[in-house]
Amino acid sequence: MNLKKLLGVVGMGCATFGSVSMANTYPEQPINMVVPYAAGGATDVIARLVATDLSSDLGQSVVVVNKPGAGTTLAAWELARSKPNGYTLYMTTAAHTISASLYKNLKYDPIGDFTPITLVAKIPIVLVTTPSLKIKTLPEYIAYAKKNGEGISVGSPGNGSPQHLTQALFQERTGANLLHIPYRGDAPLITDLIAGQVQSAFITLSAALPHIKSNKLQAIAVANPTRINVIPDVPTMNEAGLADFNAATWFGVFGPAKLPESVQQIIYTSAQKVASAKPFIERIEGMGGEVVNSGPKDFQQYVNDESAQWTKAVKASGATVD
Repeated sequence: MNLKKLLGVVGMGCATFGSVSMANTYPEQPINMVVPYAAGGATDVIARLVATDLSSDLGQSVVVVNKPGAGTTLAAWELARSKPNGYTLYMTTAAHTISASLYKNLKYDPIGDFTPITLVAKIPIVLVTTPSLKIKTLPEYIAYAKKNGEGISVGSPGNGSPQHLTQALFQERTGANLLHIPYRGDAPLITDLIAGQVQSAFITLSAALPHIKSNKLQAIAVANPTRINVIPDVPTMNEAGLADFNAATWFGVFGPAKLPESVQQIIYTSAQKVASAKPFIERIEGMGGEVVNSGPKDFQQYVNDESAQWTKAVKASGATVD
């Protein structure tokens, strides 16, 4: 065996030993879970639920670190640059797979620079209208948007958000004339929806749910394969006449690229316990969501599929961020 091959074998052996050694001791210190949104939103709530129970199971504190800004790219860039040792994790959403198509000068690869660990949950997107519009069905909504010369105004929590891009896909599928009005988050959008300042929105069910239940917003259809227990009378898009139109924001945990598989598995095994617990499931379902609890391989495939879907949606919307 020549020297080059010998050094290669030794290197592989050291890497394997290092991975096994880390698995035997991980975690030895607190873990940071970076969240790309401010405290209080659905991602933050779910991250804190996961972090609390991970802390108990792993025997080390898992600390949620909120790092909002530049969409989700500031937080993602922080994770992409972190050491692949399992002490910096990232809880993010569908916005992660949108960023490559949306941002022209992204500093990282949303797929190649991250290690998928687990897809925790999904919350579907629902089409709602202001009650003053007096539209209650999807065919009525589409007909109004086509007939009215100015179309129908559709709010979203931000340019290039999953909700905005869902609207773009809807417009492409139906030919409805939709006027996009971006807001800075769900709260101001919902305020204007209730007041009738904007006529409709594609919005995450968790954000709209209290206002649907109080009849301040009219739910038209949910972009989910099946009806949702917390709004059982609201049809799916498929039932309402738009076949195979599904859209959700999802919540998943990543590590940086080159995270040792042994550490990846430790985190996933612990997260799997968390997501299988009845209190966690009840909390997610109470938000209108669904616990997914999928492992690294399935999550990687899901991320790849989502990236393809949102790339198409970005092109349809014409959205871009410098």
